[in-house]
Amino acid sequence: MMKMVLNLRKRTGIAGIATIIAAQIIFCHAAAAADKLLTEAVNFTGTLTYLASRVPGFILVAVRNGETAFAGFGSINDKGGKEPDADTMFRIGSVSKVFCGEVLASMVLDGRVGFSDRLQDRLGYNITLPERAGHPIRLIELVTQASGLPREVPRNEGPANDPFGTNTKDAQIANLKTDPLLFAPGTAALYSNYGFDLLGAALANAGGKPYADLLRERVLDPLGMKDTVFNPRPGDEARLMQGHDFDGSPMPAAHTPTSIECAGGLHTTANDMARWMKWHLDRFATTDRELRLLDHAAYLYRDGLASVVGLDDAGPMDAMGLGWVINMPAGNRPLILQKSGGLQGNFAYLAIAPTRGVAVFFLMNAFNVGGFNAAVAASNELIAQLAPR
Repeated sequence: MMKMVLNLRKRTGIAGIATIIAAQIIFCHAAAAADKLLTEAVNFTGTLTYLASRVPGFILVAVRNGETAFAGFGSINDKGGKEPDADTMFRIGSVSKVFCGEVLASMVLDGRVGFSDRLQDRLGYNITLPERAGHPIRLIELVTQASGLPREVPRNEGPANDPFGTNTKDAQIANLKTDPLLFAPGTAALYSNYGFDLLGAALANAGGKPYADLLRERVLDPLGMKDTVFNPRPGDEARLMQGHDFDGSPMPAAHTPTSIECAGGLHTTANDMARWMKWHLDRFATTDRELRLLDHAAYLYRDGLASVVGLDDAGPMDAMGLGWVINMPAGNRPLILQKSGGLQGNFAYLAIAPTRGVAVFFLMNAFNVGGFNAAVAASNELIAQLAPR
């Protein structure tokens, strides 16, 4: 955050910074919490991050001790769209993976599957899956990014308005027959959407119904997350955040096929994310206490792994949970469970400090790497400020 302040200072001077921030706080769409300090912190952090990133639209929402604060900046689209509010709908990309991890935990609790189950026994594909050095792919390796599978399913390129449509069961089977493993499962970590594609298929097969139904019944409906869906419904288009590519050009709102639902399929809103964040932070509640216990645990530690690739974008990964990247406490910052995501011109980041009752989420509607890195740093710093060790 200090770097962003210094950059603004060079362009505007101290008085200019104060004027811009004050104006932006006044005119941003903010939802105040009863916790006025939380509201102040979210508005200030959101303003600095939005100004520094220069993205078309930016959303920041935080939860502390059951209170929520929201701030929205810019516009939801390039057609004179309104400022984002807490009901604006957006893609969260790979943040979907931690929802899939919760479905897995729920199914482990009721005995439908086990963490150590072989993918071979749960996937339901008519194929013998590859192994390496006597290590089969297990469900726990899929959800902790230790499966050994490549990042993506090799497939033909899809059209711009349906780029994921070629990720099919047939494409997955064709590649699995070639033994695509890059290392023995469980011995290293490599970020793999492919692995979560297969995890979603395995959960659907084991649960006897589509993954979307499992997610809705086990996670979304109990919390009233009525605006968390895989594809926008009729009438949702007017509140949908438009994504932008690296060059600033708008990207199409591509369809989410069944194959990528577990890995990166979800659309949601700030209101729904706040509901889910509150559920995670209510860790001593009697309801779902065991589920949160499983969901927040570390299952794979960095120490001892042969390599770790693609998991350090929000700070060095110390351990992996059920889709969560876990950062151990450092300095004033508490333990954080975090997950980033990027899809169709939207970058998202979720960070939860379950032991301190604080969580932060942001969404920016442009592929802006510098802006994303700054927003991640600001989000983690916001957690450290609201819950110092």
